[in-house]
Order: sequence, then structure tokens, then C-alpha cells
Amino acid sequence: MINLPFTVIVESENETEKIAKSFAENLIPGDLILLNGELGSGKTFFVKSVCNNFGIKNVASPSFTIVNEYSGDKKVYHFDFYRIKKVNELYDFGFEDYLNDINTIKFIEWANLWKEVIPKHFYEVNIDFVNENERKITISKQ
Repeated sequence: MINLPFTVIVESENETEKIAKSFAENLIPGDLILLNGELGSGKTFFVKSVCNNFGIKNVASPSFTIVNEYSGDKKVYHFDFYRIKKVNELYDFGFEDYLNDINTIKFIEWANLWKEVIPKHFYEVNIDFVNENERKITISKQ
């Protein structure tokens, strides 16, 4: 379990997996996790690492599908807002229904692109490049 707010610099995927495993212990159905960071910073890898702790092994980037659904010990919705051009696109595929599902954990990559649709309470995971091999991971709760 991670005490929040939390900031660490990781130097490997193995270190990121350990952080994700600890963070997964904080999560319960109904939680919303926003992930922000540049392309290639490790947002999907972080989600994949968290989901591994729920017995979910088929995590992939939802860049083209907008949302992926996974089932394991917990049910997870995994969104990617990167390709969304208009807020109406979110409503067209039923984003509010997904968001209101209290039996799932929801991850949103590139959530900062459509802040106006985000509820008041969420976890936020920011992954920033320090250099080619290091990432700064900051986790907070709103």
C-alpha cells in the first residue's frame, strides 16, 4: 500500500512494477485513476502492471478502441483519450455509463485532455521523463 501523495524516480520497468503492485493495494471497485505523461512515458505499462495484481494478463493500449474491458479478480475499464477530438465522442460510446459503474476500477490515459468530464474524486498518476532510463512517478488522490 502506498501513502499519498507519493513521488519516486524509477530506473527500470521492474521498479515501476513494484510501485504499481503497491498502488494496486490501494484500489477498490469504483475507483478512478487518471494517468498523464508524454507518449512513451509508461502509462500503459503502469496500468498493465497494476492489472497483473488482479490476475489480468491481456492489457493492451486502448488508443484505437478508446476503451478496453478486462476481468480478473477485479473488473477494469481502461480508456485512452488521446484520439478523442470532441467531447461528444465520449458520450457517443457511453462514457458516462462506464464511469458510473461502481463495480469496476477505471483507468484513463491522457485524462488531462478532457478534464471537464472527470468527476471530483480520483487518483492521479503522472509519469514524467527524467532522462532516457528514468521516470518520475507522482501519485496523488483528489
